[in-house]
Amino acid sequence: MKISKILLLIILCSFSGALVASAEKLVILHTNDTHSMIDPDDVDNLGGVLRRKVIIDSVRKAEKNVLLVDAGDFVQGTLYFNLYRGAVEQKLMNELGYDIRILGNHEFDNGINELADLLADSRAELLATNYDLSESVLGKKFRPFTIREIGDKQVGFIAINLKPEGMITEGNYDGVIYNDAVKAANAAAWWLKHIEKVDAVVAVTHIGYDPTVPPGDKLLAQTSEDIDIIIGGHSHDLIKPATDADEKLRSEILNAEGKPVVVGQLGKSGKYIGKMVIDLDSLTTTYETIRIDSRLDDRIDKKLDAIIRPYRHGVDSLMKVVVGKSAVDMPKGSNELLNFGADFVFERGRKLAGDVDLAIINKGGLRRSLPKGNITEGMIITLMPFYNYVNVLEIKGSDLLEAFDVMAADGGNGISENVSIVYDPVDGKCKSVLIDGKPLDVNRTYRLATIDYLAKGGDYMSSLKRGTIIKKGDRVLYDDMIDEFRNGSLKGRLINPSPEPRMKPDKH
Repeated sequence: MKISKILLLIILCSFSGALVASAEKLVILHTNDTHSMIDPDDVDNLGGVLRRKVIIDSVRKAEKNVLLVDAGDFVQGTLYFNLYRGAVEQKLMNELGYDIRILGNHEFDNGINELADLLADSRAELLATNYDLSESVLGKKFRPFTIREIGDKQVGFIAINLKPEGMITEGNYDGVIYNDAVKAANAAAWWLKHIEKVDAVVAVTHIGYDPTVPPGDKLLAQTSEDIDIIIGGHSHDLIKPATDADEKLRSEILNAEGKPVVVGQLGKSGKYIGKMVIDLDSLTTTYETIRIDSRLDDRIDKKLDAIIRPYRHGVDSLMKVVVGKSAVDMPKGSNELLNFGADFVFERGRKLAGDVDLAIINKGGLRRSLPKGNITEGMIITLMPFYNYVNVLEIKGSDLLEAFDVMAADGGNGISENVSIVYDPVDGKCKSVLIDGKPLDVNRTYRLATIDYLAKGGDYMSSLKRGTIIKKGDRVLYDDMIDEFRNGSLKGRLINPSPEPRMKPDKH
């Protein structure tokens, strides 16, 4: 029986429509800066690996092509890391089935040799594009890029990392050679698009969105020609999909050719998971952020819970040991917390060296909130989780001023109660610095108490390296504070730090 031309046309049109409807797509689930947050945050009850797995499993069940990607800093921030040195986080990354991972700066906190041991069991593909690791112990584990095939389409992935100097403790990244992030990203993306002939390029980055010390994802997108998507980390920005004009400016950035680059980042602590969906025919991307909260608790994976349970006992025991009390809430990043931390370093410096002129601490070194009421040993450790020691150094006023300018450009940091600074929020320079009520003297030598990370030039305060260290504490900072609560000046004292900012932007 002959099929009429009209019927044949209808069949062909229907077949063509079916092809369009079943177009291939790639779903990229992504995380960044989860910072050892294995259980939900005890402040807002968001996040948690068990809840994250519910989302991952649900998407994998519903979608054909799914990749799970992490943009670095999967460790450091809770007692799980302090007690077990990353082993729990690594095991859980494998259990969740991460496909692609890159390095964050905190991966180096225990040194590169320990990091190499930790990643030896990783089942994910490990990428590093602008880090030359060939002369390091990590060299054999990492590739500069990877290409994933989905049907007849190809998607390339590259990894872009920040400059270690000034951010990672010296000695912890031996053998790592840094290449310019923007140049390396554009060169690798060009190669993937024009030589490997991939259809789309995804840059997974740990450089921050728009950091004080460039480059960041915003600049990378603006200067690129061949990057289609950026999955970022480091700066803890929560970049939501383009639902309004302001957010669109952040999540869709025009590249050097005027084409949009979709940019995503999810804050910190695993409180969100991102979902990038690439239509591999039109090569358009949709983006959404999925909140990780208690609505997922009735679907947790009991097998995964059983893996975590033995480790959780050690964490819980420390979180229950009360060492002190606070009269007020001290939210992360608040003036109360910064003032409390800086004043503590000031007093520790005085105990070490006697006469000390001032103290500073970076807000990035204070990693959690402290509640009104009981303060526990576990809270103090997670407040100051790094292996930092109080140092006292003698430093010229001009070098100190240079460090204050860096702190001002970052929106202010922690300074002791006898210091008052006014800075220009536009150029990030100090306009007025008073120490004990007197203007800073650029020619005088001051005694500064701080942590060894900053004394060695961390957080880009390179001028502090010009000072001379005269005293070093022999205990990590959190042990110093716990001892002070138990046996020193904080024993039996109700903590009530000032809410007044000590570094203030000029309002004129």
